[in-house]
Order: sequence, then structure tokens, then C-alpha cells
Amino acid sequence: MNRAAVLCGLGTALPPRTVANAELAGQLDTSDAWIRSRTGIGERRVVDPGTATSDLAVEAGERALKSAGATGSGGSGGADAVIVATTTPDRRCPATAPLVAARLGLGTAPAFDLAAVCTGFLYGLAAAAGLIAAGTAGRVLVVGADTFSTLLDPADRSTRAIFGDGAGAVVLRAGDPAEPGALGPLDLGSDGTGSELITVPSGGSRDPLPGPEHDPYFRMAGKAVFRSAVERMSGSARSVLDRTGWDAPDLLVAHQANLRILHAVADRLGIARDRCAVNIDRVGNTAAASLPLALADAAGSGSLRPGDRVLLTAFGGGLTWGACALAWPALEAL
Repeated sequence: MNRAAVLCGLGTALPPRTVANAELAGQLDTSDAWIRSRTGIGERRVVDPGTATSDLAVEAGERALKSAGATGSGGSGGADAVIVATTTPDRRCPATAPLVAARLGLGTAPAFDLAAVCTGFLYGLAAAAGLIAAGTAGRVLVVGADTFSTLLDPADRSTRAIFGDGAGAVVLRAGDPAEPGALGPLDLGSDGTGSELITVPSGGSRDPLPGPEHDPYFRMAGKAVFRSAVERMSGSARSVLDRTGWDAPDLLVAHQANLRILHAVADRLGIARDRCAVNIDRVGNTAAASLPLALADAAGSGSLRPGDRVLLTAFGGGLTWGACALAWPALEAL
């Protein structure tokens, strides 16, 4: 049997604290108008001190398992494996995923972290599809979770205006390639020659020591990233569309990096802008959580309905990028 990975559950988690542009304007040399005109963002969610990435991942995972009709007790009712896509793990060691699996009551299910920055969720879908195709797992929980506020320079208006915190999770099960929810063609890519465009310079093995000469904050070369994001997401999405045979999807769900980037990608693909999922105005750029949060928002608003053809695409540090297509299944996003 050709085992496909079928999306059957979706859950999300956002921290309760909302930071509006006006609050940032009171702290930095910026304004609500400046932020909205350049990013499309009006507010974002930020974790309180003491809240970790795993806390959001567990909440989103619980909801995804419930959405899938799972019990959370392992076996056929829970998940046989857990993948957590994140750039902000609880600790450098160990991985966050085993803790998430344990807190979800999934016993000794294999669990691992995946680091592809904002493309992490798509890479996680690909990894889960491989586990299912190989027969290693029958159900996989894939979580995209990030608390980017913990990486941001308090004085950097460009990054603080863009990023928010959140988590989104899906359950994938083994199924038939022709059924709704089955992951269609996947396209992934990377280019390490651009690794300096999106980076946290210090804290890894290349620059491990703290001190005034080290930089522990997230840094991004905005203009170069903008150009690369549009080019790579458009190219990857076009590759997937060519393989599906679709002229256009019913809904484009692109990584919520910047509203201008979303519109540029849609324009290049010949997709009407009103067929783009948009929630960046309310949650900001949530990195690996971006795609599942946007899917849940679209499903909840009624702009994504069962049977709709969905095209996913993302771009992140590494540089990494990817795209995937599927027909949306009948499920309740929680």
C-alpha cells in the first residue's frame, strides 16, 4: 500500500498578552503607521516571563490531538512520534520534543526537534510523511512553536515590530493518497551561502561564550531577506503547482513574514490577493508556528472549507524554503 500522510487534526496556542504597535511606539523610535505600512502588523502576542516554548507546544499539541479525536494516551489514539519545529527550544540540550511528548502522556514515543527556522513546520510535515511512508509511525504529531520575543534585541525596532510568539500543531495519520487531507507534492530547498542573512550570531559552538563582544540577539538583513523570500517561496510554490496540475489554489497560505511579501508572492503566482490567508496583522511573524496558525485562522473564519485546494509555502533562515499542496479535510481546528 502507498501510505500517504493525511492531516486529521489541528490545534493552536497563543499567549494571552497582546502587544499593540502603540506600546512599541512608546518604547522605540517608531509609530503605528510606520509598522503597519512596512509590515502589515497591528499587534502581536508575547509570552510572559516564565513561559517557555514547550508550554505553548503542549497546549497546541493537546488541541491538535483533541481535534483528531485522539485520547492523548499513546497508541492508535495518540501519536506514535512527535516532531517539534522550533528555533527557540527550552534549552540548548536536551531537545524540547521529548518533554512535550511526556507532558502529553505519549509515553516513550520517539520525539525530536527540527530546526529550519520559519520553514520548520513544512520540514516537519516532510519528516512526518517519511515516518509514515516507511511504516515507522501510523500517527505523527507535528508542532511548530516559537517564542521569538526571547531572542529579540529590546532596542531593535525592526525585529521587535515583526515577531510574535505562538504555536500550532497538526496530527498526521497513515491513509490513502486520494483522500482529503493527504499531503500532496512537497518541495524543499536550502542555501547555506545565505546563512548570515537570518541569524543569532552568538550562543552556538562557533561563538559560545557570553560577554560584551558577543551578540546573543536575533539579527536579520531585511532588504535581502525580502528579495530572497519572494523569489524562493514563489519558485517553490510554482514547482508544487506544476506537479499538482492546478492552475491556482483556492487558498494560498504563505508564511506570515510581512504583508508586502505575501502580496508579492501571490502576484508572481497569478493568485488574487484576496485568496491569501492573512493573520499577520493580529499575531505578527510567529516563525515555525506561522503556517498552522494561519490555517486555523482561515478555517475558523470560513475562508477555508473542506475540499478547498490549499497551497502552503514558507521561507526561513538557513536559508530554507518549501511548499506543499493538499485538499483541505473536514475537521474542527481547536
